[in-house]
Amino acid sequence: MAKLNVNPTRMELLNLKKQIKTAERGHKLLRDKQDGLMQKFMEIIREARNLRKEVEKQLQAAFKNFVQASAMMYPEMLENALLYPSAKVSLDVETKNVMSVRIPNFTLKQEGNILNYGYLQTSGELDKALEAFQEVLPKLIALAEIERQAERLAEETEKTRRRVNALEHMLLPNLKETVKFISMKLSEAERSATTGVMRIKASIEEQQEEAARKAKAA
Repeated sequence: MAKLNVNPTRMELLNLKKQIKTAERGHKLLRDKQDGLMQKFMEIIREARNLRKEVEKQLQAAFKNFVQASAMMYPEMLENALLYPSAKVSLDVETKNVMSVRIPNFTLKQEGNILNYGYLQTSGELDKALEAFQEVLPKLIALAEIERQAERLAEETEKTRRRVNALEHMLLPNLKETVKFISMKLSEAERSATTGVMRIKASIEEQQEEAARKAKAA
């Protein structure tokens, strides 16, 4: 804790107490936000983990069929079959607000038939592989969206955590230490002033008693 460099006055004391109340409200709001972000982050992580397992399983099957097709076809035939694709894809990217965090939202559009070649000189494994790739593509996009969302939430959670720690371990303790210091200084000044008034009062009383004695003696 460190005392702030302020004048020990009553006005400054009132200002610091107001700052403490504001900081405490901010600390509570940030703590609630941190908890909410962490809960949302964990939900997305679980969803991403399950979706990644599903995507990896489908990709593994698709690559297996593609390798088999490559082994059964001449390279020239495979290249010609894939040379002029008729299927088209487009990706629209928007952002949405989740707990004051802008996260991406992907929308995939697919058009056309991915199987645009003649079946006479191609293998069934190639058909299976391309259909599997076409089927898994939306899940790949969804996985990229979820993982990007998790990344943005993690960044915001870390920023919020640093702000909470700064309030909890630096600003609030420093403010409270300064309030304690000013209160002590004002108490000392009040005691000193009271002592001074008592001394003046005692001195006046002594002078009055002395004057009364002299008047009586005269």
